[in-house]
Amino acid sequence: MSDQHHHVLIVPAPEGFVPHTVAHHFDTVEKEFQSCKFGFWLFLATEILLFGGLFTAYIYFHDVYPETFVAGGKLLNWQLGSLNTVLLLASSWTMALGVRSAMLSERKKMLTYLGITILFAVGFMIVKYIEYSTKWEHGLLPGYYFSPHGESAEALAGLPFPNLFFSLYFTMTGLHGFHVLVGIFLIGWLMIGGAKGRFHSGYYMPVEIIGLYWHLVDLIWIFLFPLLYLVP
Repeated sequence: MSDQHHHVLIVPAPEGFVPHTVAHHFDTVEKEFQSCKFGFWLFLATEILLFGGLFTAYIYFHDVYPETFVAGGKLLNWQLGSLNTVLLLASSWTMALGVRSAMLSERKKMLTYLGITILFAVGFMIVKYIEYSTKWEHGLLPGYYFSPHGESAEALAGLPFPNLFFSLYFTMTGLHGFHVLVGIFLIGWLMIGGAKGRFHSGYYMPVEIIGLYWHLVDLIWIFLFPLLYLVP
C-alpha cells in the first residue's frame, strides 16, 4: 500500500494575524468554506423545524382555546417584551458589523462589535429573568406547578386549561433563552480567537456562520414576541 501525501494549504494572513491551515481533506479554502456553510445551513434548518413544531402547537391550541390565550397574553409584560425585542434587533446589527469587520481584517472593531453584541444578549437574559421571577411570584408556572393567585387567578377564572398558555410560553421562551446563552458562549469564543488574530480577510468563516446562528435566534424572537405578548 502506497502512502498518500497530503498537500498542506495555508491561507496567508495580513500582518499581525495568524495564517489559516485548510483541513487536509479540502483542496481549496473555498471548498472548505462552502462545505462548512452548507453543513451549518442544514443545522439551522433543524432549528427551524424544532421551533416550527412549537409554533404549530401554539397556533392549534390558540384556535381551540382563543379566550384562554388572549387572557394569558394580557398577563405578560409587553413593555419588557418590547425592550427585549429592541435589544435583540440591536444585537443583530452589531453582529453584522462584527462579521464585516472580520472580513476587512479590522480586529479592534470586530472585538468591539462582538463585545457589544454580548452585552445586548446579557441584557436580554436579565430582562427575561425579571419576567420569569414575576411569573413565579404569581404562580403562573408551567404544567403541574401552575397555581395562579390574586389578580392572575381572577383573570383566568372559568377559562379552559389556563395552564396551557403558560406551558407553551415557558417552553418556547425557555428554549429560545437557551439558544441565547449558547450564542453568548459562541461569540465569546470568537472574541478569544479574534484577539489572537485568527480571523481576517482570508479566513472569517467561523465569524460568519456564528453570525448566521445569531440572526436566526433574533428572527425566532421576532415571531415569539407578537404571538405571546400581543395575542390577537
